[in-house]
Amino acid sequence: MPRTHADLVLTGGPVLTMDAARTRATTVAVTGDRITAVGHDEVRALIGPRTEVVDLAGRLLLPGFQDAHVHPVAAGQEMAQCDLTDAHDARATLAAVRAYADRNPEREWITGGGWSMEAFEGGAPTRAQLDSAVPDRPALLVNRDHHGAWANGRALALAGITAATPDPADGRIERDHRGEPTGLLQEGAMDLVARHAPRSTAADRLAGLLRAQRLLHAHGITAWQDAIVGTYGSMDDVSDAYLTADRDGTLTARVTGALWWDRERGAEQIPELVARRGEPTGRNFRAGTVKIMQDGVAETGTAALLAPYLDACGCAGGNTGTSFVDPAELCRYVTELDALGFQTHFHALGDRAVREALDAVEAARTANGRTDTRPHLAHLQIVHPDDIPRFRALGATANIQPLWASHEPQMDELTIPFLGAERAALQYPFAALLDAGATVAAGSDWPVSSVDPLHGIHTAVNRVAPGGDGPVFLPGQRISLTDAIAAYTAGSAYVNHLDDTGTIRPGALADLVVLDRDPYGGPPEEIAETKVLATYVGGRRVYGD
Repeated sequence: MPRTHADLVLTGGPVLTMDAARTRATTVAVTGDRITAVGHDEVRALIGPRTEVVDLAGRLLLPGFQDAHVHPVAAGQEMAQCDLTDAHDARATLAAVRAYADRNPEREWITGGGWSMEAFEGGAPTRAQLDSAVPDRPALLVNRDHHGAWANGRALALAGITAATPDPADGRIERDHRGEPTGLLQEGAMDLVARHAPRSTAADRLAGLLRAQRLLHAHGITAWQDAIVGTYGSMDDVSDAYLTADRDGTLTARVTGALWWDRERGAEQIPELVARRGEPTGRNFRAGTVKIMQDGVAETGTAALLAPYLDACGCAGGNTGTSFVDPAELCRYVTELDALGFQTHFHALGDRAVREALDAVEAARTANGRTDTRPHLAHLQIVHPDDIPRFRALGATANIQPLWASHEPQMDELTIPFLGAERAALQYPFAALLDAGATVAAGSDWPVSSVDPLHGIHTAVNRVAPGGDGPVFLPGQRISLTDAIAAYTAGSAYVNHLDDTGTIRPGALADLVVLDRDPYGGPPEEIAETKVLATYVGGRRVYGD
């Protein structure tokens, strides 16, 4: 037991340490930015005249939550644009767009997004609908999953998109029965319009980061992995925001940046990634990861599948989705990146994309041996049973987004019918991955879905979204509360290479979150009612009174 007085003591537990034994304590002492003692009443001996004492009063203390896949800068910028995340039907969505346009007559373009596919018939809003809300200037609004965008007539005309415009190699222009563009643009087709919209400024990006950081801290998040750092289509590189905030001390979270792999290029970009990894930073931001988007999303038919999607009649069609990077080349690229010490972060939703990513990890392991690069696969909507044991065997972490594992219109109306019952039963196999010995981390993919870890934990445990009262989604894949918390703490800390975080133990960084209750004391159906009272990073309170 250290003999000097602590700077901060949190007492009156419970404290869930998330150590290997999942032990509990009642008192934690912090000196400087590190935890110096964990235990019970004996730790109170470290309270001195200048020690800040926090009475937990029966509330749960946890390691700080970490988000292993999130887009904070983009999300923070969207919060200041036309935000449609709270509109749940077509009428409300159009009203929100119209109201935003009326409030902002000076804006040359109307941009933003977050609209839900299920709000529109067939998941497909039209240019005519958007023209009715914004008739006087171009508008481009990305959907909730950010793999598609909705453009009005002025935006399409400004971009020169007509019936004669070919689809780009990595995307699709949706068309009506006459071949005319409907206004809906999938994947790489979004850039055909987005490149004409006003670009964000460095000040916009920094403001977006700080706006997002406040919200993340309010949800108990002390660290994250930004899943796209670099120029992606017409999205601006967000690294300048992180570098500025890290140098001036306003970046209070610990951030791992995943450098974007340009899928239109090959190995010639690797020296550039090495150079970017070596850019000087402050203390809270580093970029030693490479993000590879291997496929799209199931609801638009762009997730890469081993067998074709079904058509509207329930018959197998000709579409198996899109592998953005040639699988053989992917093995070569990942092997070279791994040899250089990069972590790889894959976007892999469909079972073919998951297999291709695991094949690439296996190729790297075979060529380079087992190294501590900690590759991880995010999303994992459909995983073939043969591939589940490979996560443990290859040391590839399963990076889950639990909020997606529930019955909701996008799942029930736009996904399951086109997968078929047998393949739909393979979705989000959280329990199967844990039972097979996989390391599991968790993230939100915000702004695609809520950034609140407690909502994700609730859904992982219940397989019903917060507030939902429908059927349980594949109940055999429910996981325990402890396993769900571990994914958002120790699991994500492992993915983020933050080995002195994720657990509460002497010597660890004092990244902590205080909840308003102990969720173990209530029914699983009430987990989402839990709120964050205070968040600490390195012993410094960054949220709460």
